[in-house]
Amino acid sequence: MSSQPSAPQPSSLPADPPRPLHSPSGIGVIDKSVMILDALEAGPASLAQLVECTGLARPTAHRLASALVHHRFLSRDVRGRYVIGSRLAELASAAGDDRLVSAAGPILLKLRDATGESSQLYRRQGDARVCVASAERPIGLRDSIPVGTQLSMKAGSAAQVLLAWEDHERLVEGLQGARFTPTVLAGVRRRGWGESLGEREPGVASVSAPVRGPSGRVIAAVSISGPIERLSRQPGRLHAAVVVQAAHQLTELVRKNPEAAEQSLPDPGRRP
Repeated sequence: MSSQPSAPQPSSLPADPPRPLHSPSGIGVIDKSVMILDALEAGPASLAQLVECTGLARPTAHRLASALVHHRFLSRDVRGRYVIGSRLAELASAAGDDRLVSAAGPILLKLRDATGESSQLYRRQGDARVCVASAERPIGLRDSIPVGTQLSMKAGSAAQVLLAWEDHERLVEGLQGARFTPTVLAGVRRRGWGESLGEREPGVASVSAPVRGPSGRVIAAVSISGPIERLSRQPGRLHAAVVVQAAHQLTELVRKNPEAAEQSLPDPGRRP
């Protein structure tokens, strides 16, 4: 059942300490610009958050971020936070299909068949999460979420997963008005997956697990969803293992590890 939002507790979810994501190239301005782009992989950030995450001096971070905005590698959202800019999307498109979305299709199909429930892949975009790939249950009662659907970051197991590993300031912002609590997110971090019962929509249950990019940051959430009557009031107990496995396979594909991607999900006739 959904719980009333409570005041965030600063000590509940300590942020992971900053760490270098790449070995330096020796070209300082490029290395520092890449640090800023890496910091924004997880979502919007204020200048103070960029300074905290990258370790750059505030004037340096401001100067580089402003230059990246000028060239459209970054932009600003309605709250003035820095976000990944449209130029990077244009370059990614020119390089070919998005690897994450392309790789997700077969994995989501296997996940659907293994659990008997609709499966989805969500990415965070600002204050919303967007379904970027899905595999719907072909017959019977199902939770239908078409690709492109925008959903709230305030409810649902995918929202929990996309928020749980954020830094402290983003956690506090994300918990304002949320239907889950800091304790719930602490559990997500501890277990490595989230579950929800009627948070997003009455009668719907879901289970989600994180997909991580090459830097180790959470970049997406793999989910299954369906009626509580089928998933039960403990959907994670039934399906967490296979959802986590699917998310891990997608993580390995994004990291260009074909061997891990070749491992198959459990047979559809079995239940984790």
